[in-house]
Amino acid sequence: MMKGVAIGIVLTLIVLAVGIYCYFATGMAPAATADSPMPFERKLAHIPLSAHIEKQQLGQPPMAADESAYLAGAEVYKQHCASCHGLPGRWPTDYATTMYPKPPQLFRGKGVTDDPVSESYWKSANGIRLTGMPAFKTKLTDTQLWQVSQLVAHANEISDSVKRVLVTDATTSTSMPRVSVPKVE
Repeated sequence: MMKGVAIGIVLTLIVLAVGIYCYFATGMAPAATADSPMPFERKLAHIPLSAHIEKQQLGQPPMAADESAYLAGAEVYKQHCASCHGLPGRWPTDYATTMYPKPPQLFRGKGVTDDPVSESYWKSANGIRLTGMPAFKTKLTDTQLWQVSQLVAHANEISDSVKRVLVTDATTSTSMPRVSVPKVE
């Protein structure tokens, strides 16, 4: 009897593996940005991300959530984040609307205001695989990463003066990310 159960389990696993392979190999799995998500895609992507962030235990930010941190974070955000994550009172850029998954618009709805500041810091520093979210730990200082994290974590509470800094001269920074093109001689 035990031998029959073991054979049944092995055969079930083989059939399941072949079925999953066929789902991907025959082109049934969504691959285009306009396709609907795969079953459980969102849940499966968030499980390891949440576990990895929790494992790091970053703790509390080294700076207060105040106007000076928000203003400094606004300058960093405008230059490095706005083209994908949007600005207060502005529609998402064409660039952001073509991405999959769509980047959250951090000044519309709740954004990431329900996330701990340390989670926003981790995502900004390390990026998120398979989402288009790059890692900025080699581009920004630790202080800049915490400042922008304070800004987005408190986006629903920022003052009008911080919002003005965000939208001032933002037309060029939100059209598309800057790309360095090597000079051909």
